[in-house]
Amino acid sequence: MNSPNVLNSNPDAPALLEVIYQDEELVAINKPSGLLVHRSLIDKHETRFAVQELRNQLGQHVYPLHRLDKPTSGVLVFALSREAASFYGQQFQAHQIKKTYWALVRGYGPQNMVIDHELRDEADDYAGINTVGEPRQALTHVKCLKQFEIPLWVDRYATTRLSLMQCEPVTGRKHQLRRHLKHIGHPIVGDSRHGKGVLNRACGSYFGTGRLWLACTQMVLTRRDGSLLVIDAMLAKDFAQVLKQLSHP
Repeated sequence: MNSPNVLNSNPDAPALLEVIYQDEELVAINKPSGLLVHRSLIDKHETRFAVQELRNQLGQHVYPLHRLDKPTSGVLVFALSREAASFYGQQFQAHQIKKTYWALVRGYGPQNMVIDHELRDEADDYAGINTVGEPRQALTHVKCLKQFEIPLWVDRYATTRLSLMQCEPVTGRKHQLRRHLKHIGHPIVGDSRHGKGVLNRACGSYFGTGRLWLACTQMVLTRRDGSLLVIDAMLAKDFAQVLKQLSHP
C-alpha cells in the first residue's frame, strides 16, 4: 500500500493553507478537515473559508473548480483566472477529472467493486437548491487497501472491524462516496449524516479524536497541451495517526 506522506504541522506557525501545487493557471491546497470552501447557509456561524483565506494568502483572486465537504480533507483545486476557470471547469463538469479518495469504513469492505447505484440530487445550500430531483446514475470504483480488527466493543460485538478503502467516483453526485458506501453496508466512520452514530462515538473515544475519515489524496487533470497533471495530497496528521493506531492496536 503506497501511502501519501504525512503533514508536519507546527502549532506555533501562522495558520496558512498548505499549497501543494501552483503554476500560472492553477493552485491546489491540502484542505484541512473542518474548513468550508466558501460561505454556506447551513454554517452561518463560520468565519473561515478556503476561498477567502487563499485569496488573502496569495494576494489575488482565486476561482474554486470543485468542492470538498467541510469535514473532508485533501486536494482542493482553484483557477487563478476566469479563462483558466472556464477551461478546467469544463473538465470537472464533464467528469473528466480522475479523483482518488481514502475512506475509513465500517466492516471488511469489498476487495474490488464498482458501485452502480442511482442517487437523487440532494438539497444544495451552496447552489441555492432546496429540493431533491429524480434518481440519476452514479458510479464509484472502490478497492480495499487494508483491513483492521481492534478491541473495541460496539453493539454486541467485542471487537470492531474496519477497512481503509480507496474510492474513485466516476460521477459527481452530492455526498456520492458517503451515500454509496452506506448503500453497500460500509458507511464511513465519523459520518454523522450517513453513518452509524454508536460506531462514530465509540471510534471517536478509541482514537481520541473525531472527524469524517475521508480524504481526497489525488486528482488528475489534463493540461492545455494534453499532458496529465497529477496532484497528490499528504494525509492530514490526525488521519495518518489513526491509521498507525489501527495498525498497532
